[in-house]
Amino acid sequence: MGWDILVWGLPAALVLLLVSAGIQDARTREIANWKNAAIALLAPLWWSAVGLSPWPDMAVQLGLALLVFGFFCVAFHFGQMGGGDVKMIGALALWLPPAPLLAMLMIMSVIGGVLTLIMLIEHKFRRGKGVLEIPYGVAIAIAGLISLREPLLNQFT
Repeated sequence: MGWDILVWGLPAALVLLLVSAGIQDARTREIANWKNAAIALLAPLWWSAVGLSPWPDMAVQLGLALLVFGFFCVAFHFGQMGGGDVKMIGALALWLPPAPLLAMLMIMSVIGGVLTLIMLIEHKFRRGKGVLEIPYGVAIAIAGLISLREPLLNQFT
C-alpha cells in the first residue's frame, strides 16, 4: 500500500517539474538546478516503486543516463547547449527505459529543430541583434511528457 502513492505521485511530480522547467526556460533561458536535482533524485524512488531490481535494471538505467549526460556534455562544451538543458536531459534519462529514452531523444530533436526555426524566423523579422538563445528546455520538457506516457502510465492498466 505504501508504494501505491509513489507509483501515482512520482510521475505527477515529474510532470509538474518538467512543465515548470519548460516554462522557466522559455521565460528566462535558465533551468533551476533544484528542478534538475529533484528530477534526478526522484528517479531511484520510482525504480523502487515499480520494482526494478538493483542488478541489472537499476544499473542499466544509471548507465544509460550517464551515457546520455556525457554525450550532451560534449554539446555543452562546444556551446551547442546550455548547462541546465544538459542536466535536465540526464536527469530525465534516469526515468526512461532504453526504447522510450531513444524515442524521447528523437522527439526532442524534432521539437528542438522546429523551435529553433521559429525563433530564427522571429529573430530575423525583429532584426534582433546578438546571439539567439534557444530555450531547449521547452523541447526537452515536451518530448519528456510525450515519451513518459507509455512507460509511466501504461503500468496502471
